[in-house]
Amino acid sequence: MKKIAVILSGCGVFDGAEIHESVLTLLAIDQAGAEYQCAAPDIDQTHVIDHLAGSPAEGETRNVLRESARIARGEIKALTDIDPKEFDAIVLPGGFGAAKNLCNFAFDAENLAVDEGLAEFLNRARQLGKPIGFACIAPAVAAKLFGPSGLKFTIGTDPGTAQALAQWGGEHVDCAVDDIVIDESLNIVTTPAYMLAQRISEAHAGIAKMIDALLARA
Repeated sequence: MKKIAVILSGCGVFDGAEIHESVLTLLAIDQAGAEYQCAAPDIDQTHVIDHLAGSPAEGETRNVLRESARIARGEIKALTDIDPKEFDAIVLPGGFGAAKNLCNFAFDAENLAVDEGLAEFLNRARQLGKPIGFACIAPAVAAKLFGPSGLKFTIGTDPGTAQALAQWGGEHVDCAVDDIVIDESLNIVTTPAYMLAQRISEAHAGIAKMIDALLARA
């Protein structure tokens, strides 16, 4: 049975992994007859957002791994404790955590940097030929790491975000919410998810297609 590593970035759309996208990813993997292992960096979140008020929770700190464990029902490992060679594919759901905790795109797009541990993990996965999927804003990570290699990717249709990410050398491709973009040479699959989705069913359509494409390439 094929197994996919799902890299989470916390718990909650505004400061962590987008919960709907994360659960839809796990569901799509299970429905495709594959297994998953959730993982996350054992680091502090950049900040904490009160999701009811929509504003920062002053003086509060949370850990990305511990928050991600909420989505994974406690079945999760630190990113440093897994090896890409153990998996058939890797996938990163979106949410602002991908742009705040896994990289700094939300705060400093001009000086985009990826968490060192995640960069090492994903670069090794690519060297091993593992297919990698990115949803929503998570392609910001891919753009920084693989843009210089000519990455073709999507975040949907927003021209400002697309231009900010394409500056690293990649080519943004406009994409409908229920579709995917596949970079054949780099073995990378991206989908817009909640960059465009207005309903959970719309996010599901693209994410399920992304998972099917990853497993087909695994």
